[in-house]
Order: sequence, then C-alpha cells, then structure tokens
Amino acid sequence: MSKYYQVPRKTGNYEPGAKNPFRLSRSKVDLFLNCPRCFYLDRRLGIPPPPGYPFTLNTAVDELLKKDFDIHRLAGRAHPLMKKYGIKAKPLAHIKLNDWRDSLRKGVTFYHSRTGFFLTGGIDDVWISDDGELIVVDYKATAKKEEVNLDADWQIGYKRQMEFYQWLFRKNGFKVSDIGYFVYANGKKDKAAFDGRLEFDVKIIPYKGNDGWVENTIMKIKNVLESEKMPLPAEDCDFCKYREAVKKTIDVRKNP
Repeated sequence: MSKYYQVPRKTGNYEPGAKNPFRLSRSKVDLFLNCPRCFYLDRRLGIPPPPGYPFTLNTAVDELLKKDFDIHRLAGRAHPLMKKYGIKAKPLAHIKLNDWRDSLRKGVTFYHSRTGFFLTGGIDDVWISDDGELIVVDYKATAKKEEVNLDADWQIGYKRQMEFYQWLFRKNGFKVSDIGYFVYANGKKDKAAFDGRLEFDVKIIPYKGNDGWVENTIMKIKNVLESEKMPLPAEDCDFCKYREAVKKTIDVRKNP
C-alpha cells in the first residue's frame, strides 16, 4: 500500500454526537457538493478518494505570483496589473496574511456554533479596495491556445472556492466585496524553442460571488455526518462509478 494512501484512516473522522469542534476545510465542503457519498466515506468512515499527483508547476507559479504581489504590498502600492485593469485597490498588508495562506495548518477560520464545525480555507491573496473592502484573489495557471475564462462547467469549483473564502472573511467581521479576482497565468506554447524558459500571459478575470449557498450546505453536511445511512452517490461521480463497476465484476467472477 502506498505510504501516501493509508486506509481506513484511524483519526480525524467525524464521530456523531462528539463535543469537540470538527475541522472541515473548504476542499472537503467542495467534495460534499461534488459527491455526498465520497464525502461520507472520507470524513465519516476514513476512506478518502485516492489523492491526485501534486501540480508542482502550478504551485511554482502561485509562489512566484505571491512574491511578485508581496513586493508591492510591502511598498504600499498597487501592482501594475491592477493599474492595467483599472482596479482601484492594492495588496492588503495584514499581520495574519501568512496564516490565511497556510491551508494545511491555519488558513482563514471560523467556528460554526450550530454544527460544531471549525471551518477553514487557505487563500492565495487578498487586496483592499479604495473603499476599504477586502477583495478575495485566487491565482490560477494553465497552458492552452484559447483565451482563458471561467466558462467551463468544471470551473464552478473555482467560483465556489472564492465564494467560500468571501463567506469566511465576512464571518470574521470584515467588509468584503462581492467582486473577487482570478489572476490567471496562461503558459505560451507558440515559442520557437524552450531555452529553459516558460513565458506566460497574465490576465485578471473579475467574478461576482454569491455566498448564499454556504450556510445551507454546512447544515446539510452536519445532517449527513450525523446519519448512519450512507448518502447516494452523485450521478456523475467517476469514483463511485469505478467502485460500482469493480464490485459488479468481482461478484460475477466469484459467482460465474
């Protein structure tokens, strides 16, 4: 068994009726929305979906963008890209910024007393508008010929991600703009040679968030975790389809 995938997990699983706060990350909330059964198997029974390989190149782009915007944050000025797109804001300088960025250990947090959930999410960046509103910012990286946008069906996860962060900041008492921004780096593939360099076109895409779904979703998660009945799988869940196909195949071979 891979050392990176040990199942069933012995600790960190939800226990019905437990009094201690239960940590629930933004990514696990998204897992619930994608497939309630996969979420239940993970958070209740300790059997998470197999992890994907890390996108190390995307992570490198994220880190470089953070460093780039941090230069202007320390100087107290707007980044040139913000000026280019007419965004009246500057990178926020805040004592908790590094904590907010630490998705594994800290992040932006909120204790939800109705459920006992300790909700967390690690941001890429946050700006502050000239009107004093926080602006949630997320970095994305890709490499494709067509113009980057947010129109694909699968990108709903990006939008929910931003809305969840907006909700967390509001729960922490901040005034938050409905408009967030995706700083999208698109790798160029039309160069004559590599020469040890990968160049990017960087575009800022605005998105108007609506976090109205968050509270209701959290309550649904609570009900699912408290139940002894496993929820139905999502119709389009590849993991559940795979598990079902394997089970049927094994059953047939056992009973030819």
